[in-house]
Amino acid sequence: MNDTQESKDPVTKHPQPEFPQQDQSHPGWSGPMDPPPDHGEETYEGHGLLTDRKALVSGGDSGIGRAVALAFAREGADVVFSYLEAEEEDARETVRLVEEAGRTAVAVACDLRKEAQCRGLVERAVAAFDRIDILVNNAAYQMSQPDGIGSISTEQFDRVVRTNLYAMFWLCKMALPSMPKGGSIINSASVQAYKPSPHLLDYAMTKGAIVTFTQGLAQMVAKDGIRVNAVAPGPVWTPLIPATMPDTVEFGKQSPLGRPAQPAEMAPAYVFLASPQASYITAEIVNATGGTPLP
Repeated sequence: MNDTQESKDPVTKHPQPEFPQQDQSHPGWSGPMDPPPDHGEETYEGHGLLTDRKALVSGGDSGIGRAVALAFAREGADVVFSYLEAEEEDARETVRLVEEAGRTAVAVACDLRKEAQCRGLVERAVAAFDRIDILVNNAAYQMSQPDGIGSISTEQFDRVVRTNLYAMFWLCKMALPSMPKGGSIINSASVQAYKPSPHLLDYAMTKGAIVTFTQGLAQMVAKDGIRVNAVAPGPVWTPLIPATMPDTVEFGKQSPLGRPAQPAEMAPAYVFLASPQASYITAEIVNATGGTPLP
């Protein structure tokens, strides 16, 4: 099989486990990951699908968020994105990639667990662009607890719920008044919403809630010309994995394709849902699980 054929095979297109065992403190960093995550730096080609659109992406410094910011920029969109202060180095790289595509990048360090900082993020986006055409609620927190529910502290539970649910609720509520007709909200759900792993109980719970929230909000704002959808990824190779999972060696091996996704493989789903091509699609969950069947 030649290289071109191999690149078309979804099983061998990207690295397969086993990976080196690697551990990082939260929130993690792309730099030391082995293999390095692919955000589409060398492969994503834009086709003008989002020309002059204005996007706000939470958690855009690395992983899926960076891949989405890069893809949006190459499709012609300007991007405001949030990141944690500890993720400054990754955030600078996302800015570089967006600006390299000829678009404006605004990086905002903030803690989305706080309502006032969510409001500040939306205000920064509106100040920069006058409107928000696309809102991507991507930022998330998880921490594996293989010893059972007793090991999930109230502090952890609160952090998971505030990061994954409160922030999404606040950002939607605050951004909608600045979203014109034709706007698109895209939430990051997960295979965990449908097939929860016991060691990610609290995280999986929030992803199930994101599915319900997406479908409910979509019906609420349809009359305003705003579409609301979600993407449900399977295992994806991002800094969150070595920062929150005890075993990275076989990560993603359980998927039918036998490997985790790279962030670059998620971005096209977000681009499609944000684009005019998806004008009749709302209240949908796009499953990108590597073959794991979902309802």
